[in-house]
Amino acid sequence: MLELLQAVLLGVVQGLTEFLPVSSSGHLLLGQYFLGLDQDRFGLSFDVALHLGTLVAVVVFFRRDLLRMAAAFLRSLGGGRDLADPDQRLAYLVLAATVPAALIGYLWEDFFETAVRSPWVVVFNLAFVGLLFLVAEAVGRKSRRAEKMGFAEAVGIGLAQAAALVPGVSRSGATITLGLLFGLRREEAARFSFLMSAPIIAGAGTLQLGEVLAEGLGPEQALMFVVGFLSSAVVGYLAIRFFISFVARYSLRAFAYYRFGLAAFVAVLLLF
Repeated sequence: MLELLQAVLLGVVQGLTEFLPVSSSGHLLLGQYFLGLDQDRFGLSFDVALHLGTLVAVVVFFRRDLLRMAAAFLRSLGGGRDLADPDQRLAYLVLAATVPAALIGYLWEDFFETAVRSPWVVVFNLAFVGLLFLVAEAVGRKSRRAEKMGFAEAVGIGLAQAAALVPGVSRSGATITLGLLFGLRREEAARFSFLMSAPIIAGAGTLQLGEVLAEGLGPEQALMFVVGFLSSAVVGYLAIRFFISFVARYSLRAFAYYRFGLAAFVAVLLLF
């Protein structure tokens, strides 16, 4: 029963922090360090369940956007390429943003998972990225739509997504911040961030799922898989819905202050 409750809690943490700009990897690392909530203890299948849950959350929430983009992309393959078409251009921008994150993740994921897994790294990045939120809010024009970006800007946001391999950075935090610096409206930066997360999560989840299916699932693993999947999917969907509504009306300053407060709290715990 205790492990089941921990699985639910980890699913909730993953669903919330994957999409809110507070760093899922940072929160999970801190949870492991202070509370002993180690998702690795539940095995690869549980990790896959959390990723698939967050993927379902993105796909369900943005299903209309994704269907339009997929249809526009397929039209382009049939000779109807027209980057003036907003849906087609957005599809290609998402692909351009996906490439650097996928390459860096594939080549150096093991390095990031071992070399920088320290609570002090999380503390620094929580504070540093929070400061970047304030800078982006102050200087960003917040007037452009995502499909108006150039491809170099999309690649830049893809590199920002790759930076989230370092705990405490936050994938959504890094990408939304750079989107604001490129002049995107908050809700457009958030929308693009979530759309570009879908192929990355799907790719990583598919590779891991193949390993899980090859090994097979026992009854206990299957139960943990279902619990992790459902909790991360439901909470992830609610987190996306909340955040899109929030940034349409308010700035990222509240999340910056949360990051500052958490960084200070963790630093005190580590020191004393």
